[in-house]
Amino acid sequence: MKTRKWVARIALAAVSTAALTVSAWAFQESPMLKEMVDAGSLPPVDERLPANPTVVEAIEVGQYGGTWHRAYSGPGDRWGPTKLMEERVLKWSADANGEAVLKPGYIESYSVNDTSTEFTFTLLDGLKWSDGEPVTTEDVEFWYKDVFLNTDIVPNIDPTFAPGGKPMEVEIQDERTFTVKFAQPYVYFLQILAKDSTGEPSLDRPSFVFPKHYLSQYNNHYASDEELAAGAKKFNVAKWTDLWGSKGAATAWWANPDLPVLTAWKIETPAPAETVTMVRNPYYYAVDQEGNQLPYIDRIDHRLYQDPETLNLMVAQGQIDMQARGMTLDNYTFYKENEDRGNYHVVAGRDANVWSIVPNQTVTDEVLRTLFQNPDFRHALSVAVDREAIIELTQSGLAFPVQTAPVQGSPYYKEELATHWAEYDPDEADSLLDAAGLSERDGEGFRLRPDGQRLTLTIEANDAAHAKTLEILADMFADVGIELLPRIIDRTQWDNNRDNNDFQLQWMAFDRLTYVPADPRLMLGSQSFGNEYFKWYQTEGESGMEPPEGSPVLAMFDAWDEASQAKNLEDADAAVNEMISDFVNAGYIIGVYGGGTVVTIVANDMHNVQEDLVQDDIFRGVGIARTQQFWLGQE
Repeated sequence: MKTRKWVARIALAAVSTAALTVSAWAFQESPMLKEMVDAGSLPPVDERLPANPTVVEAIEVGQYGGTWHRAYSGPGDRWGPTKLMEERVLKWSADANGEAVLKPGYIESYSVNDTSTEFTFTLLDGLKWSDGEPVTTEDVEFWYKDVFLNTDIVPNIDPTFAPGGKPMEVEIQDERTFTVKFAQPYVYFLQILAKDSTGEPSLDRPSFVFPKHYLSQYNNHYASDEELAAGAKKFNVAKWTDLWGSKGAATAWWANPDLPVLTAWKIETPAPAETVTMVRNPYYYAVDQEGNQLPYIDRIDHRLYQDPETLNLMVAQGQIDMQARGMTLDNYTFYKENEDRGNYHVVAGRDANVWSIVPNQTVTDEVLRTLFQNPDFRHALSVAVDREAIIELTQSGLAFPVQTAPVQGSPYYKEELATHWAEYDPDEADSLLDAAGLSERDGEGFRLRPDGQRLTLTIEANDAAHAKTLEILADMFADVGIELLPRIIDRTQWDNNRDNNDFQLQWMAFDRLTYVPADPRLMLGSQSFGNEYFKWYQTEGESGMEPPEGSPVLAMFDAWDEASQAKNLEDADAAVNEMISDFVNAGYIIGVYGGGTVVTIVANDMHNVQEDLVQDDIFRGVGIARTQQFWLGQE
C-alpha cells in the first residue's frame, strides 16, 4: 500500500483569503449555446458569465461538444450523478500531484477572523442561476431564515452546523457579501463546507444559497396552505414538506428539471427513465485558463442497468465513456481483456473506502442488541473473517486487509488502528463466542441464542455485485457457529431500513476516512452502526435512543464536541484522534478490505481524466477530478 499524503497541507488550516483574479479576455462558449445566442433565445456569453468568473485550470484545454455516456442502477442511485457536478462555496479539488486542496467555487473571496468564529464570503459579481436569474444574498437570507431555521423543513439542525449545540448565525452585509458566525471557534468549518455544504434539505446542497424566486412558492413562510397543497398535488406527494430534502420532489434536481441550479449540467429527463439525461447549464460560472466557458461536454446520458452482468456488457461494448461507480475489482481481468474491444482503457484510482460489516447497535431484537453491544461479540465477528481470502476471491488481490479506520495517506492514520482485530483467528472467535454465553449449539452446529433460538444474522447489501462476498462471509461465520443470511435489496430500501432502525447487519463502503473532521457523522453512528444514538445526540435527548452508560460512543460525542469548539487546529486534532481511537477500539464496525485500486473505465476519446486520484465521500468521489474539464474528442 502506498504511503502518500492525500490531503495537501493548505487544506488543514483556515485559509484567510482566496481572491480570484482573471485577466481580461474574450470569452468563448459551446457551439450549442452559440446557436441559441444567434437565434435570440439566449443572451451572449459575456452577459451570462460573472464579471470575474472562477477559473478551473484544465489539465489540457479541451474541445466543446459530445455526450458523456454512463450508467445508473435506478432512482436510488442518485448520488452517482450528483457527485459529477456538485457545487460549493469551497470545493475539494485535485492538484497536479493528486492531493486534495480547497478551491473557491462560486465566490469571489472569503476570509476568516483570527479566532475562527466568523467566516465571510462574497458571491461572484453577476452570478446567475441556470434560468438566468441573479444569485444574491437575498437567496442566502431565504436559505437561512426560511429553510435552515424553519423547523417544518429542518426539524433538527445537524451538529456539524451547531458546534456546542449553538447553531451558526448568518448576517447579510450587502447584496453579495454575508458572514457566518459561531459562538466559539470552529477550525474545521471550511472543510465541512467543502464536503457536505450546508447539508439537507436538497440533493445538490449548494452552500447557503437556495433560489428564492423559485422555491418560495413551496415554502410555508410565503405560500398559503392552499398553495402548498397545490404544490404537493403537482408533484404527486402526500404533503408539502415532502417537496424538500435530498429525495424531495422540488429540491432534488434529480427529480425536478424546473429547479434552478448552479451546477455545470442540469437535469433534462429525470429518473425513473431508461436514460436519464442532463444538459449543460448555459449560465455556469466557471471558465478554463483560456476563457472558455465550462463545461466542455454538452450532455450526460445515464442509461439504466438491472444487474452487474448488464453493466459489464455495456463496458465491453464501448457504451461507457467514463465511470467508476459500479465497477468492481472482481471484474478487473474482464475490464482489461476488453479494452481494445470497447475502445477504452482502465484508469486506476486510490480507494479510501473500507468495505465493512455494520452491526446495528440499536436493533429492535433485544437479544441481538445485547450481543451487538458486547465488545467481545464484535471482536469475535471480526477475527472470524479471513480478509486475505476474500481479497483474493473477490478483489483480484488488489485491496488490503484493514480495519475500519483512517486509511494510509490520511493525516489521522495509525497502523495500530488499521490492524485492530484484523487478524484471522477462528479459534479466538470460538472462545470469545463461548465466553459471551453462546456455547450451546443445535444439531447443525449453529450456536443458540440465550432464548434458545438459532443465532441467525441477516446482512443486507444494496448491489448484487457483492453477493459473492456475502456468500464467502456466510461460510466463514458458519465455521464459528453463526448462520449468516445474505440479502440483496434496492438502494432505496437499504437506506430506508437504516433510517428506520430496521436492520441487523449491513454491508457498506465505510468512507470519510481521509480527512475525518470534514464529516465525522458516519463515525459517530449516523447512517451506520448507531443511527438512533446519533439522533439522541443531535436532538439532545428528545428523540432516538440513549447509548448505554459508559458506552464508548458517549466519549466519542464528547470528543467531537471538544474538537468542534477548540481554539486551534492542534487541540482540535487531538480531540479528533481521541474520537477515532474510541471508535476503532470499540469495534463498532468490522472492516474487511480497503485501500486498494479504484477501477475507472475511460473511453479512449475522453480526456483530462487524472490518474491516481483518491476516491472518498469527503472529496465527493469523482467530483475531485473537476468533471467540468473533461472533454470528448470530436471527429
